[in-house]
Order: sequence, then C-alpha cells, then structure tokens
Amino acid sequence: MTSKMKRMTCRALVVSLLALSFQTANAGMIGADQASAPTQSQSQTPTPRGLVLSVLDRAETAAQLQAQGIDPAEARARVATMTDQEVQQLTQDMHTAPAGALSSGGWLAVVIIAGLVWYFAFRK
Repeated sequence: MTSKMKRMTCRALVVSLLALSFQTANAGMIGADQASAPTQSQSQTPTPRGLVLSVLDRAETAAQLQAQGIDPAEARARVATMTDQEVQQLTQDMHTAPAGALSSGGWLAVVIIAGLVWYFAFRK
C-alpha cells in the first residue's frame, strides 16, 4: 500500500515539475534616457480619495457591491462625503489588507485535510 502511494506521489511531483517549470524570463538593456524619464505612474501619484474612487470604478468591485445590494454610484457619493481623515484611514486599510490570503479558517482547513490524507494514506 505504501509503495503505491509513494509511486503516485512521485508521478504527481514529476508531472507538476514538468508542467510548471517552463516559465521564462526576458531581460534586456534599456537606455539611460528611458531609465531616467518618469513614467505616468511615477509623475502623478493619486490622492487617497482618487485611489478609493479608482477601486470603486473597477468592474469586480462594482459587481461585488451590487451582489451585496449597494449601488456603486451611492458608494461613490459616500466616498465624496467622507472626511480626509476617513479616506486616509480607508486607503491605509486597503494597503495593509491581505490580498487573496487564507484566513485562519482556511489554514485550519488545509491542516485538517493534510492530516486526513496522511492518516488514510499511511494507516495499516
């Protein structure tokens, strides 16, 4: 039983290494004029209120707001009436919030599933 499991694990690892290892990186030389010229994002830093409004303009954000029963235009109006301190706090929260990270419940589920796989794979 354990040799079959080891063989399956080895095959899965080989396939994943072969399938996922073909990413290439391209590098090239740039001139001094390109390196020193400010780009559009470097020359205009958005205001905190503009940053919040740009997030509200995204299609994914609008879809999530509508799914929760909030009109995106109403959300923009609420941002317009917020004080500068509230907008600053909101942008700080946006920058420090985890993006796609697992919550504590997610990690707990991963540990439980891994424990169950280990238990059923190596029990006699």
